[in-house]
Amino acid sequence: MEYLLAIDLGLRTGIALYGEDGRLCWYRSRNFGTLSRLKRGVSTLLNEIPELCCIVLEGGGTIAEIWQKEAKRRGIQVIRIDAEQWREKLLYQREQRSGSIAKRNADILARRVIEWSGATRPTSLRHDAAEAILIGLWAVLERGWLTKLPQHIRK
Repeated sequence: MEYLLAIDLGLRTGIALYGEDGRLCWYRSRNFGTLSRLKRGVSTLLNEIPELCCIVLEGGGTIAEIWQKEAKRRGIQVIRIDAEQWREKLLYQREQRSGSIAKRNADILARRVIEWSGATRPTSLRHDAAEAILIGLWAVLERGWLTKLPQHIRK
């Protein structure tokens, strides 16, 4: 099975892994703290996912370059997007009128994805992990791993 890794970039990073069945396998939030720890952490994380075919990054800058460099070294495709791309496809306009409203609705939608996928339920869900989940959902729809949003996700 192939896997797709979705990343909400930052020193505090949201990470979500999807299988080619379009379901979320796992998600987490990780605080790397420094760029040097981020560089080591990226390599370690990618070592744990042998069948990784694609990384989707939301954001840019130095942190994105670290992920891109390591992915290129391993022959993994990288797609860079902005939040507007996944929000436009997954959230209604009224659900994204402000940053705080968008984050709240991203949390709600991410929890539905977790439930639909059968992934471990969170005790708490950080906004970076919630956004990584939705970045990944956007990506599996774009790749055709899912042809449409499952009914259980969009109520």
